[in-house]
Amino acid sequence: GQWDITQLTNPTSSAILTAALAMKLGLAPFHFWFPEVLQGSPLLTGLLLSTAMKFPPITLLFMTSPSLNPTLLVTMALLSTALGGWMGLNQTQTRKILAYSSISHLGWMAIITSYSPKLALLNFYLYALMTAAVFLSLNLTKTLKLSTLMTSWTKAPALNAMLMLTLLSLAGLPPLTGFLPKWLIIQELTKQEMAPAATLISLLSLLGLFFYLRLAY
Repeated sequence: GQWDITQLTNPTSSAILTAALAMKLGLAPFHFWFPEVLQGSPLLTGLLLSTAMKFPPITLLFMTSPSLNPTLLVTMALLSTALGGWMGLNQTQTRKILAYSSISHLGWMAIITSYSPKLALLNFYLYALMTAAVFLSLNLTKTLKLSTLMTSWTKAPALNAMLMLTLLSLAGLPPLTGFLPKWLIIQELTKQEMAPAATLISLLSLLGLFFYLRLAY
């Protein structure tokens, strides 16, 4: 016999694979390790954890998308976007805010994986680029807390202006780059007759917008 990870037919093995990838990515409800690890790491290590370390599981998610459990993925995606937005609201440490931002973004990638894996991959590439820009900017200004970020405007106004635009792009505000993948995901979900899920994930993203605005201003 032969066992192919990209074409699983057994619902149990499909659910286990979905949960395993969710744990590696830090999708809710397996997200608890990620904010704590990011908080205890230097900014450059945090950058690697938020981008490069997520590339292998995202690739696996892309390759195994036909085998994954769509209902489980959509549930975890909505939970991630809700928790990422909600938990990020009362944080004062920039690394923790970016950890919850990552969890929230993973929700968008997970919700579309079963229906359009290429769109999930596009979303990941754009997220990785924008997150890298944010981490590198924070590393240059040595900003670890929100209070420090408020005072860094006087030291490096050009860098902070770029950081503000990148954060608003991560939040998905039009006409910035981050709006495009979210718009395409909403369109695809509506085509798949999943308008309620599209509406819910869009509303949950407003929670994230609030803490991006806190970082940006």
